[in-house]
Amino acid sequence: MTLDGLHREVVVIGAGQAGLSISSCLTRRGVDHLVVERDEAGHEWRDRRWESFCLVTPNWQCALPGYDYATDHGGTDPDGFMVRDEIVDYLRKYVESFAPPLVEHTAVTSLRRDRVGFAVGTERGTVTAEQVVVATGPYQLPKIPSTAERLPAGITQLHSSQYRGPEQPPPGAVLVVGTGQSGCQIAEDLHLAGRQVHLATGTAPRVARRYRGRDVVAWLDLMGYYQRGIDTFPDADAVRFRANHYVTGRDGGHDIDLRAFARDGMRLHGRLAAITGSSVEFADDLAANLDGADRTSESIKDAIDAFIVEIGSDAPTEERYTPVWTPGPYEPSLDLVAAGITTVIWSTGFHRDDSWIRLPVFDGRGLPVHTRGVTEVPGVYMIGLPWLWTWGSGRFCGVGDDAEHVAAHIVRHRDGADMEQAAADGRWLAGPRRPVHRVRPADELFAPRTVA
Repeated sequence: MTLDGLHREVVVIGAGQAGLSISSCLTRRGVDHLVVERDEAGHEWRDRRWESFCLVTPNWQCALPGYDYATDHGGTDPDGFMVRDEIVDYLRKYVESFAPPLVEHTAVTSLRRDRVGFAVGTERGTVTAEQVVVATGPYQLPKIPSTAERLPAGITQLHSSQYRGPEQPPPGAVLVVGTGQSGCQIAEDLHLAGRQVHLATGTAPRVARRYRGRDVVAWLDLMGYYQRGIDTFPDADAVRFRANHYVTGRDGGHDIDLRAFARDGMRLHGRLAAITGSSVEFADDLAANLDGADRTSESIKDAIDAFIVEIGSDAPTEERYTPVWTPGPYEPSLDLVAAGITTVIWSTGFHRDDSWIRLPVFDGRGLPVHTRGVTEVPGVYMIGLPWLWTWGSGRFCGVGDDAEHVAAHIVRHRDGADMEQAAADGRWLAGPRRPVHRVRPADELFAPRTVA
């Protein structure tokens, strides 16, 4: 089937939760549009997550536009955490609930201006549109450090997006590099399966799963953190790039405590610094990394304690965390052969690939410039990015609000309201500012940690 000559008011590129959310909002508003997806809707959850993967936020936060976890999906475990296959089913049924105008298995190869607006080049031809929404997400190209090239040829290397389960790596010990959410959860997955794990730590913070009778996510939601606009932070640019706090929803949800892993046999190291032959060198920062993660977790509890006092809650008291393990003398290097390590898993994040977008919507670093998804190119929008506007923007709990906001702009642009405003004040309107929610002054939640 060719798409050449097809024209729509709006083309949405990408059919993950962000693309589907904006499609739902446009459908409700009667906007003629097309969603183009290179694979199948929601395939990232199915194809780039391991078998035991689960959400780290409770199911009750899953509320895409027109499709709430409980009332629309029929979910019966609001305080639980959907596993990979349940997430895929949730998105599949979301598609069925409103039947978006979806073209799957069609990669978009270019986005450029056209005499009618924009031309979206695809493997099946070119579609034109007056407006375009880029909903391709932030997790596109695996980020692997160049030092990986120095590993011996006999070492199996996997990126976290390629990891499927503890039986996948060949027999032997495994070195996991990175302690963001993926690295910590993959290390736990291997550890629980009885594999010997070495973990090269980083500076990612951690958070407790529950505190004083509630899931910490529930407390933070009550305190307004998921609704706080990025423009309320004095260092908004830095906030966008901070690592998420590691925790897990596995087996009903629990803390991820790297110290407990070490106590039970996992080998922890500092940041991976260099590779020379079969020798891997680590920075002398293991203790600082563990202490920093603990400080962040405890600062969140401080904020919850203050909030409980403020609202006069009778929430039960709870003992604070006591470290169960401390690092021994610094070990600057590890011989992979002597340690029996046969596999290295790079949990080092992703790069964006926007080379196909031929429009002036990026800054000098190649990052998209927008205000809550509205770019400076009239009629071009971004959605589904972490911190697009709030902490919830990249999650099931917040992407719907952003989709509603972008859909409203699309209608205004179509009806000429944005043009009238632009003529009046000489610029393109960035949209109404979201009210700032009252939040306890506990910016330690997002603040960088001091490393001793």
